[in-house]
Amino acid sequence: MSEQNLIKKLYRDYSGEDAYSIEELPSSGSNRRYFRLTGKSGSLIAVEGTCVEENEAFVALSRHFRSKGLNVPEVYAVSEDSLRYLQQDLGDTILFNYLTPGRESGRLSSEEKEMLLKTISSLPAIQFRGAEGLDFSVCYPQKEFDEKMISFDQNYFKYCFLKATGLEFSEIRLEEDFRKMSGVLMRSTGDTFLYRDFQSRNVMVHDGEPWFIDFQGGRKGPIYYDVASFIWQAKAGYSEALKAEMIDAYLEALKEYKSIPREEFLSTLRHFVLFRTLQVLGAYGFRGYFEKKPHFLQSVPYAMANLKRLLSEPFPEYPYLTEILTALTKMPELTEIKQDRLEVEIFSFAYKKGIPNDTSGNGGGYVFDCRALENPGKFEHYRHFNGLDSEVIKFMEDDGGVFRFLENVYSLADVHVQRYIERKFTHLMFGFGCTGGQHRSVYCAQHLAEHIARKFNVKVVLHHREIGVDQEF
Repeated sequence: MSEQNLIKKLYRDYSGEDAYSIEELPSSGSNRRYFRLTGKSGSLIAVEGTCVEENEAFVALSRHFRSKGLNVPEVYAVSEDSLRYLQQDLGDTILFNYLTPGRESGRLSSEEKEMLLKTISSLPAIQFRGAEGLDFSVCYPQKEFDEKMISFDQNYFKYCFLKATGLEFSEIRLEEDFRKMSGVLMRSTGDTFLYRDFQSRNVMVHDGEPWFIDFQGGRKGPIYYDVASFIWQAKAGYSEALKAEMIDAYLEALKEYKSIPREEFLSTLRHFVLFRTLQVLGAYGFRGYFEKKPHFLQSVPYAMANLKRLLSEPFPEYPYLTEILTALTKMPELTEIKQDRLEVEIFSFAYKKGIPNDTSGNGGGYVFDCRALENPGKFEHYRHFNGLDSEVIKFMEDDGGVFRFLENVYSLADVHVQRYIERKFTHLMFGFGCTGGQHRSVYCAQHLAEHIARKFNVKVVLHHREIGVDQEF
């Protein structure tokens, strides 16, 4: 049985009904796959993970956190082999994307800033209330932050990033500073929950509140690690003033559980910022250099900018590590931000007016014929509407054929877009044609544009030629 059929079966077993549709959602850097299933009773998210222990960790943590009143998705059903589970659908708004307008303009709106501060203020509750009564043995791959974890992440940086840069260094001297760092970090361990990957891509904005996902790698550990992860996220680009404001918001919320003087907190925090930056660079190196996914390397210059600012205040505890990191921040190939981002251009059109011209000089791309789909345009009622209107959308989706059609389109498009990103191409074109360019082609072009914009970090430009509507994602 195919993966999607197994997911549909789990949905049927849980809800007692068949799903109307199933759509694969964008995934992160892991091997986990996400699907949205829609049925008579609404929509759910299905998760398919290849690691049973990791899945079981998420399910156990989610159920515990919900018992503590924390904003995490409810798990509704788990397959017998624990490879799949159904959870609450929190929508599509990721905090990182919610903040995009402010990030691109250089200034957050009052709403964006409020959501950011609300998120960091929610962290102490996860760390302290989430740890109350928690059996940390459910955590995977280990139950607590310790010297082994620190050493693993340090070596992750050394072997997956540092060696790949070609910079000469002494492993013995570097190891001495790594051991000193381990000692400093271990002084701050406690009985709190360490989220491990607390960053804006793992926060959903749902009903005006931050909700938290992807905490399956969490364990017992120090509170500073998550603060460093969130505020110094590589591509977030927060100003120093905003970072200070977020720290103050965190410390204010922390008072409900523990009071730490600001200067004392900052003195310890900077060591975790340095350590987290090394771990992130290791991850970028592994994904980019070894897994041949170059889009991960696009984040390296942002991490380097964080590192350079951090090193402006010396770390006398780690003299040789500081020397090596300073040398890295002076390498142009690691610090220059490249702007050659892929642009995906998508058209809807009428065949009788011709296929749209490709003005990029690349000769065009995919053209999909929508005329085999049921045509709302042959009915008088729909002739004054187009594929963006709810009346036409309902007509298209009631038949169901458009879902199967787009499922095949998405499979082709995903592979093509990913390959173009890896080959550093800058333009890709898709076209959808039908008889009048008003209903079927508009519906399909709109859905592909939204699919690609959600799944990939690319620019998407949409042209509904015959109805005169343009949109940029």
